[in-house]
Amino acid sequence: MAVPYNHKAIEKKWKEKWAENPVNPKVDENGNPKKKYYCLDMFPYPSGNGLHVGHWRGYVISDVWSRYKMLQGYYLIHPMGWDAFGLPAENYAIKMGTHPKITTASNIKNIKRQINEIAAIYDWDMEVNTTDPDFYKWTQWIFLKMFEFDLSKTTNSFFEIEAMHRCRRKERAGTLPQLYYNAFRRIRQAVKMIP
Repeated sequence: MAVPYNHKAIEKKWKEKWAENPVNPKVDENGNPKKKYYCLDMFPYPSGNGLHVGHWRGYVISDVWSRYKMLQGYYLIHPMGWDAFGLPAENYAIKMGTHPKITTASNIKNIKRQINEIAAIYDWDMEVNTTDPDFYKWTQWIFLKMFEFDLSKTTNSFFEIEAMHRCRRKERAGTLPQLYYNAFRRIRQAVKMIP
């Protein structure tokens, strides 16, 4: 009779070994810095309470490629992050009856746990979170510069194209003024720079 495969015990054993001896060291066995290789995935929206197969389907290719580059001797820079601002996170928070800051933080924690259970190769030292003030101060600065040079009001600007894309994706008809009105109607507060 075959011995049953105890995946929990085996995975636990190897995760502990990998924690003690990281698989992606910055230096080779002689102590020389490795050549760097940068791999970037699209950051997920943490607008649901966990990963689904569609997330991993998109990330498995970069994970396989990253492992291949590591076998070639590269130090892999493969950050993961969270595209956490926007309507998906807000809609999820409304659905749950909770503040977006709370649901987003909870969803990020759960998705990160799931990614670690899959044993994907990510560089968590370079994690990006768009709700981190040290991150969004720069996106606000970029927007203000675009506004200063009148690029934010140009017809077919990035913002209008993105808004039309979201309308089509949600299968909602509507003009851009309607879309802007509906989005800002929910805020009802003055927009201000957050320090």
